[in-house]
Amino acid sequence: MAQPMHPANPVSDNSPSTGRTPAVLLLAGASVGGLVVIGALALWFHYGTQVFFEMIRTGFAACF
Repeated sequence: MAQPMHPANPVSDNSPSTGRTPAVLLLAGASVGGLVVIGALALWFHYGTQVFFEMIRTGFAACF
């Protein structure tokens, strides 16, 4: 007869870092997103609306 593949007493991870990885990744992603938004706003205020939108339009035209 076939025996089950999983152990009868599974080993649990009780380390302090258990479950922290998703929270750390979420925090890092939010930080990077926030920096991108702050950078975009800084460029917008520094160069003005017209130049800012022209740069975006030129970037899209270069990509597509």
